[in-house]
Amino acid sequence: MRQDQVHSVEASHESDSCNLELGSFQKRVTDRFNELSGAGDDELLSIDWMQKLLTAFICCHDEFRAILLNNKDQLSKPPMDRMTSEFIERSVKALDICNAGRDGIETIRMWQKQLEIVSCALGSNKRPLTEGQFRRARKALMDLALAMIDEKESGSVFSQRHRSFGRHNSSKDSHSTRHSRSHSWSVSRSWSAAKQLQSIANNLVPPRANEIAANKGLSVSVYTMNCILLFVLWTLVAAIPCQDRGLNIHFPIPKQFTWSTAVASLYDRILDESKKKEHRNSSGLLKEIYQIETATRHLTDLVDSAQFPLTEEHVMEVEQDLKELKLASEAFRVGLDPLERHVREVFRKIVDSRTEGLDSLGTSSYTGQ
Repeated sequence: MRQDQVHSVEASHESDSCNLELGSFQKRVTDRFNELSGAGDDELLSIDWMQKLLTAFICCHDEFRAILLNNKDQLSKPPMDRMTSEFIERSVKALDICNAGRDGIETIRMWQKQLEIVSCALGSNKRPLTEGQFRRARKALMDLALAMIDEKESGSVFSQRHRSFGRHNSSKDSHSTRHSRSHSWSVSRSWSAAKQLQSIANNLVPPRANEIAANKGLSVSVYTMNCILLFVLWTLVAAIPCQDRGLNIHFPIPKQFTWSTAVASLYDRILDESKKKEHRNSSGLLKEIYQIETATRHLTDLVDSAQFPLTEEHVMEVEQDLKELKLASEAFRVGLDPLERHVREVFRKIVDSRTEGLDSLGTSSYTGQ
């Protein structure tokens, strides 16, 4: 009897420790996303905020990984074997989106080269501004506008601008130029970020009460990490240029979880931002992209309407738009490298976690990969 009592006490302590670990994980996820949701409209979707989002994901992922390692014995038992396999499958699909996000960052770097040309052309100390400087700036603005056209969004303000710039070009030349953008994508030309997100979101449902009871609540942590993974990937696609971007996925967020309020709030705010008129045809919702789009549009109008000699008012407007371009370009110069490192770190964490998950399940349990 004493031996049975000892085993009972040990099992009770083990159960209490597991509950404490799982509860602590839910609290930390909630705290991190509460902090992210507290961002003002001027901070949300900025490069700095995106880095904070990816940092939060990496921290959540590390803690979730530790939970799985501490509960290896549960992972091969139903229903955890199925849930773990589904999480691994979603993680594999997430890797493509990480690659697409990295490609999008590289695309922005290409825009920077044109921004530098515009800045050099119009930012010269030589006064007054000459027609030659405006011609060089106009050519760079044309190239930038073309580079920012998304093949799937030909109705954007930039494609409209390109058509006005290229009115003397043949339709054949215009078509071949417009469809040469995707040579640098690491995903196939038929790949779609929107379809990949929907695939990850499919069949994502909260665990039932009997499933939670069967694994001491471990399934709640798996579901939580699935939701956080989907939300972070969805936000990455929203913010950064991606092949076939699309945000209208079915993503129900249950209210019974402590983190759901913050995640639902962020989801609604980002979705509302994407529906604004000025963002409908944007290459990405990143704040700095919008600054470039706005300043470029204004500056292009000024360059097109320039009559020499320039009036003082015209010069002042050019200088103001040029200042906005330089601010956005500087934000890219400082922030893109750290942002890319965060995306690469997310990729690496997912790969490591997948390997450990397969080891825990055993090769015979998950032969699909």
